[in-house]
Amino acid sequence: MANTLPHLRHVATVRSVFAAEHLAELARQALVAEAELTPKPGLVDRRGSGSHDDLSLDLMRQSAAAIAPYFEAMGDSAQSMPFDRGLRTEVAAIGRAAESAMLQVTNGSNAHKGAIWILGLLVTAASRGMDLNPAAIAQDAAFLARLPDRAQPQLLSHGEMVRARYGAKGARGEAFAGFPHVLHVGLPTLRAERNRSRTETNSRLWALLNIMARLEDTCVLYRGGAEGLAIVQKGASDALLAGGPGSVAGALAMLRLDQELLIRNISPGGAADLLAATLFLDALEQGQNAIEDNSLSEEVSYGTD
Repeated sequence: MANTLPHLRHVATVRSVFAAEHLAELARQALVAEAELTPKPGLVDRRGSGSHDDLSLDLMRQSAAAIAPYFEAMGDSAQSMPFDRGLRTEVAAIGRAAESAMLQVTNGSNAHKGAIWILGLLVTAASRGMDLNPAAIAQDAAFLARLPDRAQPQLLSHGEMVRARYGAKGARGEAFAGFPHVLHVGLPTLRAERNRSRTETNSRLWALLNIMARLEDTCVLYRGGAEGLAIVQKGASDALLAGGPGSVAGALAMLRLDQELLIRNISPGGAADLLAATLFLDALEQGQNAIEDNSLSEEVSYGTD
């Protein structure tokens, strides 16, 4: 491992280590499945780098692999420590080490900083093994997120600059509130579209667009300001109203939005992170051993179900 895990890490029992390893692998697979999902407006996918000139699908995969051991370390800590401020500090230290590992493998590009925070909290909460219901995991993760981190560095991140200027809460606010865009938008949409017999790929795209249409995405605000956010939200809503993924009109609306975001260099990265969280919690509740990307076996390129 390129970066040493924090010395605060506790050793769990053999049984717990396997559980943490499984959760970390599901989190990695959720990140890869999100990255490979195609077509996504403005985002890295199988077609190319989207609005990013410093990322690629291969780098997204490498980043997910690099941070997975740190998710496992968070899970180990949750299984061997009280669920309190000490664990919050421990997990935050591991998260900062995960960011360093990510930056090393991507040559300094921010592939998954928000996802480390979001999925790290969810993996930590799920590692308690108390309840695999998404709402219960999200509630525990929110409790942990709200605890103070004594060692939190006083650095002004892009998200904090956006919060100061626009009042958007970002990934931190999403966690504090119990992941409402995952529980009340992503998961219900994903399951509703599956129940309508849509392909898995199009069901995931429906979930992503619904998140994009509602989220005050700080990634979008940082790159495109309030005007950019309005374009993303309206474009996602228009695509859904036109019939959404799986319909010709919906696919064309997605393509128009994609082209607009590429011109403006806007990437809805916050929505992408929340889709990964949606896939992770869905897999846990469904008792799945893996989260597969099946877009290569489905007709997804502006086609129909």
